[in-house]
Amino acid sequence: MNNKELTTALSKILNKKGSETSEWLEKFVTVAGNALAEGSSLSIQGFGVFEVKKKEERVSVNPITKKRFLVPPKLAPVFKPASVLKTQIKEILPENEREA
Repeated sequence: MNNKELTTALSKILNKKGSETSEWLEKFVTVAGNALAEGSSLSIQGFGVFEVKKKEERVSVNPITKKRFLVPPKLAPVFKPASVLKTQIKEILPENEREA
């Protein structure tokens, strides 16, 4: 689902105009981004938790030249789905697709 499809689906559910729903989504993304940038986590009940994790520096190797180089530490956003969301996904997916 892309941004336009999400906006359309939310507009139908909320009985709002597409432009109004789009503005709300933009504001949500801004608030969520600011919270993560400040180091806070964002928890949405029944959906999951967004947080920022620090990845430590590490040594990596170029597979072609075999040259080693240092990869600096960085901050990365991480999403942990709620158990409710995991259960919903398991119910939707056919048995053979769950293992893939």
